[in-house]
This record gives sequence, C-alpha cells and structure tokens, in this order.
Amino acid sequence: MKARPPSEEAVKKLIEAGRIASRVREAVKKYVREGMPIIDVCEFVESSIRERGGEPAFPCNVSINEVAAHSTSPPGDVRTIPEGSVVKVDIGVHVDGYVVDTAVTTCFNADWEPLVLAAEEALKEAVKLLRPGVSSSELGFRIQRAIESKGLKPVSNLTGHQVGRYLIHAGKALPNVAHSFGFKIELGEVYAVEPFVTTADAVGKVKTGREVTIFRFQRRKPLKGVDERELLDYIERRFRTLPFAERWLLNAMPKGRYEEAFRKLLSSKCLFSYPIFVEASGKRVAQAEHTVLIVENGCLILTE
Repeated sequence: MKARPPSEEAVKKLIEAGRIASRVREAVKKYVREGMPIIDVCEFVESSIRERGGEPAFPCNVSINEVAAHSTSPPGDVRTIPEGSVVKVDIGVHVDGYVVDTAVTTCFNADWEPLVLAAEEALKEAVKLLRPGVSSSELGFRIQRAIESKGLKPVSNLTGHQVGRYLIHAGKALPNVAHSFGFKIELGEVYAVEPFVTTADAVGKVKTGREVTIFRFQRRKPLKGVDERELLDYIERRFRTLPFAERWLLNAMPKGRYEEAFRKLLSSKCLFSYPIFVEASGKRVAQAEHTVLIVENGCLILTE
C-alpha cells in the first residue's frame, strides 16, 4: 500500500524534531573528548533533547572504532572514550512520534580522518540525488562511488532507512552500495540517509556482537508475574514501538523487582534486543547521517 504524504502538521513536527537534533549534534561535536565516560555522552545527548522540547527517539548511540552501531551505555557503565579513537554519535529525536535521525563522527587520530570526510562527502552526494522517482539502486551506486573514489570501502550490509511515526525503520531500506534491484523514491517519504565507511582492506560488512544494550517493545504475551506485567505496561506506554535503553527503566520500580522482571520479559520475547554491529575484520568505521523529507524537486534536509 502506498504511504500517504505527511500532513502539514506532521511536517511542522518533523521540522521541529530536525531543528532539535541538529543543534544537539553540533553541541556534541564540542562535548566529546578522549578519556570522558561514555555514559556522560549518552546522558548529555538525551537530556539536551528533552531540554529543547523533544524526546529521544532511541538511546544515544556511541559506537567506537570497529563498532558501527547499536552501542549505548548500560546502567553503571564505567567505559571511557579511548585515545585516538573514531567515535560515532547517533542521535534520534521525536516530536509527538515524528522521528528524525542524525549522526556525526568525531576522530581523535588524524590517520582516520579520511574515513570521516568520505562519509560526509557520500552523504552530500546522496542528498543531492534524492527526489521523487530516483531509484534506490542509483542512490547506492552514487554512495559507493563517492566512497571508493577516496580509496575507501562502504559497509555494504548497513543501510539508510525510511522512518515513520513512532517507527525508526518504516519498511524501505536505502543501500550504500550498487545493486540490481530496488524501488523508486516517492513524494512525501521520510528517510534517514547514512553512509558507513571503512578502510580499503576491510571486509566491508558488519557482524553482530555479543553486547546488547538497546531494546524495544515487541509483543504482548500472557505473563504470570505482576512485576513483569507492570514493567511491560510501563515500556509500552512510555516508548511505544521506539527503542529504549535499560538505563531508562531504573525508576520504573524498585531495583530488586525490576531486574527479575526485565530478565523475564527478555526471555519471554516480549522485548526485541538490538545487538551491536561490529565491522567483520575489526577495522574502523565512520558514519554520517541526515534525515530528509522527499519534496517535489528534491529533498528537504530536516537535520541540517
């Protein structure tokens, strides 16, 4: 079924979410530094979003070096930003469920700066191309060409994605490499465009890692315990279908009750878990990202 273009009210909320996200992204560039606690970055981003009138659409991702995505601080995280690292900060904002997604890579070693510049250049090329009728395969070709022209490699199994109301991934995926099949971009669609770049000698694909710190509500099932039912009610009411961090649940109920209830919700498959994504050969990865609204003659960059 063809999606309806967003209403005027929806567009206003997307623009507001984009305004918040872009300001937080620019602030985080100055905030992140070597040696600081990763949890401080997560909480800075999330509190900055709320202070500006939005809500986090997902936990702030702080993905370092070969970790490409889906890494946020668990409760009590003591890890710090390593010296000389490549740090990707991925930021999601929603206003009344209207979602935008943006990311920036900060590099603390000049040797890896070309990865950052290639991701940013590929993002610019993609945004220039996007308009109604463009094929996703052409977009993937342009992104891949922009990255490979710098002597680097795109991460082929990570993609951009369509976003919807209370949905980070709304169905369609935007490839970062050329492929022989695809779909046409349509007027009124909203996409997060996010090239990922790694080194020329890398595999250029990600694999799932062991760490899991991001979750979302998946389904309701009959639950025996009062605490499990109460916690699942809280999660569904508070986050709907958007991802959340375990850190965000600590005030839902007393710790002794919460920990057992959360474990049972995971084992019952009421919650979906997002494992981290790691570049398969352990090479560093950079990312750049904007969310765009497809308009008649091109696209409106909501997070610029």
